[in-house]
Amino acid sequence: MHKFLGYILSPIFYFFFFLTLVIFQPIQWICYKFFGYKAHKVSVDLLNFFLSYCDLFLLSSISFNNDQHLPIDRPIIFVANHQSMYDIPALIWFLRKHHVKFISKIELTKGIPSISFNLKYGGGANIDRKDSKQAISEIIKLGRRMKENTWSTMIFPEGTRSKDGKLKTFHVGGIATLLKVVPDALIVPIAIDNSWKLVQYGSYPLSAAEKLSWTVLKPIEPKGKNPEDVVAEAEHAIRARLNQPVTA
Repeated sequence: MHKFLGYILSPIFYFFFFLTLVIFQPIQWICYKFFGYKAHKVSVDLLNFFLSYCDLFLLSSISFNNDQHLPIDRPIIFVANHQSMYDIPALIWFLRKHHVKFISKIELTKGIPSISFNLKYGGGANIDRKDSKQAISEIIKLGRRMKENTWSTMIFPEGTRSKDGKLKTFHVGGIATLLKVVPDALIVPIAIDNSWKLVQYGSYPLSAAEKLSWTVLKPIEPKGKNPEDVVAEAEHAIRARLNQPVTA
């Protein structure tokens, strides 16, 4: 039934999803060029509100659970599992007060309406995966911006999306680099569930009537811990939430 409905509803979803991207491209440009960061951020927040709720055209439910009292006067490194590109809009919208930035492939800064513009001018880190020196330099610059502006960063430490929802082992590198620059940043794990099911049949049809959820978990204080232990703690928390076994 999920696949059958997907054949019918996917064109409707894609129409409104890409229409939203096209509409917000000039809106972002105007906000950024004439009114600066704050206006641009508002436009990005609204963009991701509409992108998030495009999932309703697939009859999919959206549940963002955040019972944590997170500070807004302290940088945060959000650590999440990654299941599909549809993970991201809800993270930006529901965590908007934390000014969440992303570490993205530099290739994504061109060719995608709205998304490329935001990645290029929104304050995140755009890295060349073939150039480790450039990647580390960009992450360090991002850490400095976090420190100066009390921004936060979202990291997907699996390194790639999980096509079946099963967590891959978390990598330490990006988080360790950020903690060197922003040692007082709070670590906050987020468990994402069922987003992978949207694309389990590929880009068409998308799977319909899925229950999508994002859950903000208990923060981890990194002070006095090495990065490896912090990342392992975040990974274990996410695995526990998703009922997935801890890897050796």
